[in-house]
Amino acid sequence: MVMKGTDMKVAETPSSGLTDFRIPDAYEDWLVKENVLVHTTFYIPDMHEIEVGPWERKGGEGAVVHIDNNNMPNDMHVVDIKPGGKSEPEHHMYEVNFYIVSGRGATTVWIDEKNKQTFEWGAGALFTVPLNAWYQHFNGTGDVKVRYIATTNAPPMMRLFRDENFMFNCPTMFESRYGSGEEYFSGNGTLYNKRIWETNFIPNAPDMALYGWKERGAGGINAMLNMGKNDMGNHISEFPVGTYKKAHRHGPGAHLVLLSGDSGFSLIWTKADRSDLIKCDWKVGSIVIVPSDGTYHQHFNSGTTRARYMALRDGKGGLMKPNVSPGGDVSMKDGGIQIEYEDEAREIHELFEAELAKKGVQCNMKAFIPYCTGEAGVTEERYA
Repeated sequence: MVMKGTDMKVAETPSSGLTDFRIPDAYEDWLVKENVLVHTTFYIPDMHEIEVGPWERKGGEGAVVHIDNNNMPNDMHVVDIKPGGKSEPEHHMYEVNFYIVSGRGATTVWIDEKNKQTFEWGAGALFTVPLNAWYQHFNGTGDVKVRYIATTNAPPMMRLFRDENFMFNCPTMFESRYGSGEEYFSGNGTLYNKRIWETNFIPNAPDMALYGWKERGAGGINAMLNMGKNDMGNHISEFPVGTYKKAHRHGPGAHLVLLSGDSGFSLIWTKADRSDLIKCDWKVGSIVIVPSDGTYHQHFNSGTTRARYMALRDGKGGLMKPNVSPGGDVSMKDGGIQIEYEDEAREIHELFEAELAKKGVQCNMKAFIPYCTGEAGVTEERYA
């Protein structure tokens, strides 16, 4: 059978006599064409050590971290810029958030060649470039490489339009999403609803101010980030020594980057009996990606210092899907996606205490877990 006037591939199925139609995957095909190194893991022990290879589009070396999942709403690019080097100028019809892993330098952004903006950054900076605006990165040192990671929503955008020329050569500049004023990449911002920070540039994400969010448990603090009028969203959370966050589940794609804390771990699972539970140990620089829809995940600080992580995610991060939950901090008993402490399996807490014992650290969860053998070191009212 032949289909004319379409790009659909046809494959015969001898066993049934039926015809199997395969719609080409524009994103996967793009990765092949880019000839870029691809990592398909959801756990990266250290983002400083991710292997990279030649990537012509970026003007240096890089790799893509992408889980083979057609529902994955984003991917992550890892790019190195050599000492004294620069990236190739580019613009594209997908959103992007940059986090500087190491090095220092500057980025130039423009939608008009006559009006370019340049801002400087160092390790720990988080920023976005508005949709389809031109940009170019520069390594500001002569002896140290720059490494950055960037989350993008390229997978669904490429699969939607299936036109590479449109993705990388669209002439439309979205002036409503771009500001040419000096403040645009200054690091200034506006605080809404007590913990929503609107900005385009954060000079040092590991140290930025965070705000109380007792609903997520155990003295945690947080800032939800609204950057570049993007659909993609990010947030940063921190929690005290000897504590852990409440478990919750949502759609795939949140890239959890550990910014501070000397040790800890995350648990992920999908089955109600936790028979597929996986423990991902982390340190500063570790990345854990929520790999599939409805994956439970929970974060634990078993170290000796406060732990902070950054979640680089898709538009709603699966946190606010109307058909899943009214909010990421609402109990499953009330139609949300969060497991309250009193509803979690006892083995979860026992595992946490065992990890603390290895390091001689006291558990501070007694105020929330009746069978905790530690102390009430943290309460909802005291962010210790």
